[in-house]
Amino acid sequence: MRPPHSGAWWLWALGLAVAASRTTNPVLLAVILAVAGFVAVHCRSNAPWSSAYGMFLKFGLLVIAIRLVFSILVGGITGPTVLFTLPEVPLPDWAKGIRLGGAVTAEGLLYALYQGLQLATLLCCVGAANALADPRRLLKSVPAALYEVSAAVVVALTVAPQLAVSARAVRRARALRGDAVRGRNAVRTLLVPVLEDALDRSLHLAAAMDSRGYGRTAGLPKRTRVTTAVLVLGGLIGLCVGAYGLLDAQAPAFVGVPVLLVGVVLAGAGLVLGSRRLSRTRYRPDRWTVPSVLIAASGAIAGATAVLAEAFGDLSLIPSTVPLSAPEVPLVPVIGVLAALLPVLLTRQEARS
Repeated sequence: MRPPHSGAWWLWALGLAVAASRTTNPVLLAVILAVAGFVAVHCRSNAPWSSAYGMFLKFGLLVIAIRLVFSILVGGITGPTVLFTLPEVPLPDWAKGIRLGGAVTAEGLLYALYQGLQLATLLCCVGAANALADPRRLLKSVPAALYEVSAAVVVALTVAPQLAVSARAVRRARALRGDAVRGRNAVRTLLVPVLEDALDRSLHLAAAMDSRGYGRTAGLPKRTRVTTAVLVLGGLIGLCVGAYGLLDAQAPAFVGVPVLLVGVVLAGAGLVLGSRRLSRTRYRPDRWTVPSVLIAASGAIAGATAVLAEAFGDLSLIPSTVPLSAPEVPLVPVIGVLAALLPVLLTRQEARS
């Protein structure tokens, strides 16, 4: 059986990310983390980048720690439950409204924890996509109109997976030399060679693509090139603004789906027009099979249930921290997120067959 389309894994992960962006409920965020991690571990291949999820998970923990530290030092949400008081640094009048130090409340820390957990969950969703999707196979599906920027695209897509590969190789090499340093000292000694090796690998891949004709275009009239550029650029702006509207619950309603659809139409027209610049052949092109469509649909269900729950005013998505209270379980979004476990069932069915 051929592996699922790489685009299906990214759509699945983006659906989970949309669900995470709509809530600060720690119960729902924990379910999203568990689903993303379980699918990433169960469905990943033996490819070198399959361990990228662990790296993103560590980044997520770091984000939570930084958010808590900033909450303690700079403050934020206040409440009656004072845990301890730090010496407060006096600031000039032009910085009125900002404080350094002072009382640290349980309500403020809990609010910061929820916010940090949300950011960490978004990072882990991207990490799951990096662990499951093959960046090279995904690049084969890039439309011809984007070949001029394909080198930059492949470098951006392969940096994170290559970091995981390089970290494993450098750690193994140092272990063979008898260097068993761990903890913070290991990070200090591994950071430079890992970054250098990952960047070299990505640049070598980009150079290989350039030597095989990526980015070379046939001659077209200037009017066609300008029209293509305007359509693609307008479409990308629409996609970015629409994605922002979907991910930000405070954005106006017309900024979300309507702008996203306009961006899709403009970008699609630009890509079709731009694809006329060159003809190419593909060796064993990836197809959108039934399992690939089901994987993408399961992620879409997770995101759609959270968006609908918010639209119907489900207050449990944003639990209150003032006063302190235990978060409720948003039942419908949790069921929607659990639907994103479908790739595990598909993998088991393929293994049996």
